Formats: sequence, structure tokens, C-alpha cells
Amino acid sequence: GLGGAARGPAPPLQKRADNSPEDMCREMEKEVNALIEESAQLNLERRFGEALEKAKDAGKRERKLCAKREATGLADQINIDLTYSVLFNLANQFHANELYAEALKAYSEIVKNKQYHQSGRLRVNMGNIYFEQKKYPNAIKMYRMALDQIPNTGRDIRAKIIRNIGVAFVRLGQFQDAIASFEQIMEASADVQTGFNLFLCYYALGETEKMRKVFSKLLAIKAHGVDLEDEDELAVGLEDVLRADGLKEVLREKHKTIIKHLAIAAKLLAPAIEQDVGAGFDWAITQLRNANYTSLANELEIAKSLHFMRSRQFERAVETLKSYEKKDPQLVARAATNLSFIYFHEGDYNSAIKYADLAMRHNRYNAKALVNKGNVLFMREELELARRMYQESMGADADCIEAIYNLGLVSKRLGLTGEALALFEKLHGILPDSIEVVWQIADLHEQFSPRTAIKWFNILTTRVPADPGVLSRLGNIFLNEEDETQAFHYHMESYRYYPVNMNVISWLGAYFVKNEMYERAVHFFERAAQIQPIEVKWKLMVASCHRRSGDYQVALDIYLQIHREFPDNVECLRYLVHISDDLGKKDQVHEYVVKLRKAERTQEQAALTTGAGTQAQDMGAVQNENVPRNGTFGNSYAQPEPPPNYNNNSVQRQPGPGEAGYVESDYHLAQIEAASVGVNTQGKKVAGAKGNKAADEWGDEMLGEDLLPM
Repeated sequence: GLGGAARGPAPPLQKRADNSPEDMCREMEKEVNALIEESAQLNLERRFGEALEKAKDAGKRERKLCAKREATGLADQINIDLTYSVLFNLANQFHANELYAEALKAYSEIVKNKQYHQSGRLRVNMGNIYFEQKKYPNAIKMYRMALDQIPNTGRDIRAKIIRNIGVAFVRLGQFQDAIASFEQIMEASADVQTGFNLFLCYYALGETEKMRKVFSKLLAIKAHGVDLEDEDELAVGLEDVLRADGLKEVLREKHKTIIKHLAIAAKLLAPAIEQDVGAGFDWAITQLRNANYTSLANELEIAKSLHFMRSRQFERAVETLKSYEKKDPQLVARAATNLSFIYFHEGDYNSAIKYADLAMRHNRYNAKALVNKGNVLFMREELELARRMYQESMGADADCIEAIYNLGLVSKRLGLTGEALALFEKLHGILPDSIEVVWQIADLHEQFSPRTAIKWFNILTTRVPADPGVLSRLGNIFLNEEDETQAFHYHMESYRYYPVNMNVISWLGAYFVKNEMYERAVHFFERAAQIQPIEVKWKLMVASCHRRSGDYQVALDIYLQIHREFPDNVECLRYLVHISDDLGKKDQVHEYVVKLRKAERTQEQAALTTGAGTQAQDMGAVQNENVPRNGTFGNSYAQPEPPPNYNNNSVQRQPGPGEAGYVESDYHLAQIEAASVGVNTQGKKVAGAKGNKAADEWGDEMLGEDLLPM
């Protein structure tokens, strides 16, 4: 012992070098794991592109790690689990980025490696990729191969894979094979999703009795962790707002899914199982109440009345809704709202207000009932009260689109243009694809900013490019902006889609006459004559176009045809006199002059008679001018808006070559008559002279239809 003590203390342990191969490989492995975790986190945040880059980086580093271990004689330390994680994450990121070929290649590398004993179940992922590519036979093959790898003890996983097989068969339209898959699950471990899929298959095949059985099974299924008797506990409470309860949120979502599937199944089942639709609804409602789905049963009762409304069986709908008056208050409120809606569309405004008030008694903040009442007041022209109802409805539900739209309409009627525009722009933010809202915005802008209106109408044409009303409206705006080229373009487009709009037809005809393209104008006036065959002016315009283009014989034939149809028409006779004289048919000139004078005398007598009657009416009106009409003093209605004048830009055309004789004056007619009968009328003043304006110059004539008083 003394000898040993004389040796002194033992030397210190030798320190391991910091850059030993084992340590370097260990650090590289940590970096690879960190990259895999970052990639997975980015995938969770739906940043798929960045996640894929991280996954690729992890793959590169893992391959370097394996090469380094092999080079340093540490091949026995290669971590096959790390390689599996890298490949699996890479395949998953390829799938997330919809790079299906790359994802399938990565999964194939895993499943073909015999070192990964449980990799066969990844064929489910490969099946999902084929399913997304709509390659359903390949998907079914992969699902079945994966199913072979799952032991019978994995009951839940096997059920999910079999359900995927069934859904793939549904997509292929092979409902019998799908039913076999779904029934296999329902016998082993029934769940609501599979039962719902089975129900839909029977619905597609029209198997009503089997639909009943499956629906009854659905009602008997109790989802794991969800007890429908504890619905109040699943309701959102104050504690849920103050602190997050993830488990309760999951259960709540699961419960919503169950209710959704049952509601859809009930609404599909009820009209299909009985010849009498009402009996089918009653059976489904009874089944739901027996299974303690009270709120869902109430929902189906409302659906029953809505079915009758959609099929226009309004009497049965009213009868059904009235049967709820003594039931649950919430159900009464919804039934009364629907009743109010039905009566409004039937024009029974008193009943509509009655049931709207009933709905509001049960729930003063029922937005839809307030809208229904506002609609009735709007139709009764009680605009201020209607406005108040719509505002109250928006107070109850700020996003009630019916209230916003109708409030915009009533504000527009009241002249509150700014308020109406703000409401429609708000609604455009909620319903950006609504063509009605865009039209209202464009219509309001036209009043004070035509260029802005053009922008909105152009937006509207992208949604409804073939709407002739929008196109003609754009044409009118450009006409007012003195852009005749664009006006012509949009009027032509409107005519192409709807060739019977008289305003558009008359404008186009006048446009071509103004530009002396008479051959093209003829087409439009002939179309106008087809639409309004008893309106003589269109035929006169056709004849005038032929005359101006030099087709005198064609014009004469048309005038003769007009004269046969309208023998007392003064304008036609006047033209016949002129054109006969121009063509040298002196024997016919006297005949037409005599007829013309006779027609003019008849016209003058009729005008005198009408004038006398009008004068008598005016005298009566003067005597009673202080008596209020319709409860108000002054005019009983607003002056009607003048019809659109499509010819504001037209100019008076001077007679062209060969047309100097067509200056329609009574003096000229008298000269022609005198020449034909040999009487000198020089210096004779003709009564009723109207100047020398051409009778067929329709440049200042209102061609549109008169609007009714507002």
C-alpha cells in the first residue's frame, strides 16, 4: 500500500476531440430533424411552397449525413427512421403542392423498401392522390392494397379505408359496389358519415324502403363523446369566450356535422317515401321527435311548408304554417314570417302585416319579419314607414341583404340619392356578384356622374354581356355625352340581342338617315313596320328612304300600298302627288290632289270638333280649379318624364339632287293642282299653310313610346 501511495495522483482523463466524426454526424442529424419540424409547421400554416423547400433541404442534408457515416466507417449508425421521416415529409409536401407525380414517386420509394415494415399503409396516401386526380380505379386498387396491410385489430382504420373505397365507387357511379362497402362498415362499427353515404346511395337508386331503414339507423347512432341530451353543455357560454376549450370545440363541431347530415337526409327522405308528400314529412318529423331531435323536427316542419311554397301549393303551405300557431314560440315566429311572405306575394297586404306583427310579437328583432312589413308599406306608398322598418331590420341584423337592398330602393324613391348609393355600395361589398346591385349603383351614378355610370355599366356587361337593356342604356349615356360612335356601337349590340326594342330601332334608323345611308336605314324601318303594322309612319319612312336613295319606282309602289291600307292618310297622299308629278304621271296627279284636299278637309273638321270639346273641358276645369283633386291642390300626379329623344343630334337635311320638288308646302301643292286643272293661283293665299318643312323629316319627332305618369 505504501508503494502505491508513492506513485502520486492518477493522470486526468483524456478529453474527446470536439470535432470527432460521431459528434459531427450527431449535429447533422439534429439539423435534419429541425428542418423536418420546420417544414411540418409551415405546412400547418398553409405555406406550402416554403414547406417544400425545407423538406428538400432536409433530404439533401440527410443524404450528406449518410455519405459521411459511410466514409468514416460509421455505416452501422445510419438512422433508417430518419431516412423514413425525410422521405415521408417530402412526399407529403409534394402532395400539398399538387405535384402528384413527384409525391407518388416519393411514396413508392418508401413502400418498396423492405426495411419499413409498416409502410404498406402509406398506400392510403397514394390512393388519396389518385382520388384527387379522378383516377378512381387506381385509387380503389391502392386502398385495397393498404387494407391488406391493416390487421383486424385496427377496426377504425379499416373502416375509414373501406369508406374511401365506397366513396370512389360512388364517383364511378357504381352504387351497388359502394353500398356493399358502406354496409360492411355499418354492420361492424356504424357511424353517421358512413350511414349518410349509404342513405345517399339508396336515394340515387330510388330504394325508398331501404332509405327508411337507414334513416332509422342514423337516428339510433350515438357518436363517440357526443351526448345529445347534453346539448346545453355544448352551447357556447361565457366560459368558452373567456378560456379556450379545445375538446369542447371538437365535440361541438362533431355535433354540428351530425345535425347537418340528419337534416339533409330528412329533407331528402320526406318527399320521396310517400305518394302524399305531407305524409312523408309527418313520418320523418315523428321519427325525429322520438329520437329527441326536437329542434331538427321543428326545422323539418318549416321545410314542409317551404316545399309546398316551392311547388306553388300555397293553400297547403298556409294550412301547414297556421297549424304551428299553438306550438313552440320560436316555431310560431318562423311560421308567421313565412305566412307573411306568402300573403305579400298573393297581394293580401292586410294578412301580410298581421302575420309580420305576430312574428315580431314573439321576437321583436326578427329581421325577416321587419322586412316583410316594410315591403307591404312600400307597396302602399308609405315610404317613410317602410324606410323605418328596413332600418330597424338592419339594426337587428346588420348584414340582412334584403333590408339593405330594399332600404336602398326606398331611399332612391324618396330622393335620398347619397344614402341609397352608400347602401348599394355596402351591399356590393357583401354580394360582389349581384347584377341587381351593380345595376342600381350604375343607375344612381348616371344622375350626377355619367362617366362613373359608364364604368359601372361596363362592369355589368362583363356579368351579363347579352343584356340588351344594359347595352341600350350605355348607348343613351354616350349619346348624352355626344360620343355618337360609342352610342351607335352599343345600340347595334342591343339590337343584335333584342331586335324588337322600338326605341333602339328608331334611333338606329334615324342615325343611318342622318348619315345618308338610306339602304341600311330601310332595314330598321321595315323591322319597325313589322312590329307595329298599324303605325303608318314606319312605312312612310321606308318609302322616304327609297325615294332619297333614288329608287323612285320602289318608293311609289310602297306609297300606293300605304294608300290602299290607309286611304285617308294625308302624308301618304301628299307624297303621292309629289312623286307622281316627278315621274311625269300627270293623269294621276289630279286624282291624288283631289283625294288630298278631301282628306285635309276631313282632318280640319275633326280638329275643330276636338278643339271645341277640349275648350269646354278647359272651361269646366277653370270653374273648379280651387277644388282639390285626389285630396291635394294642384296637379293630381307628377308630370310624366318625356320619352328618350334619340334624335337630339340630328340635323335638318337639305334636299339633294333631284329632290328639289319635294319641299312640302301647301303653296307648292296648289301650284301642282293649278297646273293639272289649268287654274292660275298666283298670289292666292292658301289657308292652313304650314311652311316649307319636309313632312318626312323626323329629326325632331319623338320616336319613343310615351311613358306613363309616375
